[in-house]
Amino acid sequence: MRALIIGHDHASLPGLIGERLAERGFELDTINVVPPERYHAPGVHFDFPSPHGYDLVVPLGSPWSVDDHAAIGSWVGGELALLREAHDLDVPVLGICFGAQALATALGGAVERAPYPEIGWMTVESDAPELVPAGPWFQTHYDRFVVPPGAEELARSAAGPQAFRTGRSLGVQFHPEITEATLRIWLDLGLSDQARGLGLDPDELMDRTRELREEARRRAHALVDAFLDRVARPPAATGAVPTASDAG
Repeated sequence: MRALIIGHDHASLPGLIGERLAERGFELDTINVVPPERYHAPGVHFDFPSPHGYDLVVPLGSPWSVDDHAAIGSWVGGELALLREAHDLDVPVLGICFGAQALATALGGAVERAPYPEIGWMTVESDAPELVPAGPWFQTHYDRFVVPPGAEELARSAAGPQAFRTGRSLGVQFHPEITEATLRIWLDLGLSDQARGLGLDPDELMDRTRELREEARRRAHALVDAFLDRVARPPAATGAVPTASDAG
């Protein structure tokens, strides 16, 4: 089985999500849209592959907004087209933060500014805790998605929707993939200044991430398992995707 991992920049890493997908038998095919030297000028040319031939697509987070056409208008349309094609081909998508916003936009929803940013470990209100537990989940976003037509909102916070399901795909606003190493990169790239601007201590964010290390791993792995077993699995399938028990 092959999973297409869409990293939008060098700091977009699959982390705990990629770890569990590999344990579940997926070969990870990772692409990186914006190279490190263009991080501050992300308007690059990028040819997205077709999702045809993949068993799963995972668009990760991004420091940019889906609707920031001045910055990423050169490539975001190609990603939205890929996600629409995946939907048409019935290829499951697990969208994370920017990836969830892109999936929502591709399918007729939208992205808009949240009433306030969310940064740090936060719980969410979940209608489907067996699929999307309440958390805590790591958040870092200023935007929120508008759930696309026909999709089911599964979780939310006071700042907006946090998860939705559409067909065999799932979008989550939070970052289940986060690790201490990834957070350190984000802090060094500007998240420290953003956190301080909101009255947060970057060192406390790192300490909390370290404290939740094993709990976060278990929760992220459980999210992947529930997604594969409850959402991505075709209704009539009997062996298309290994179950968690198969993977050990």
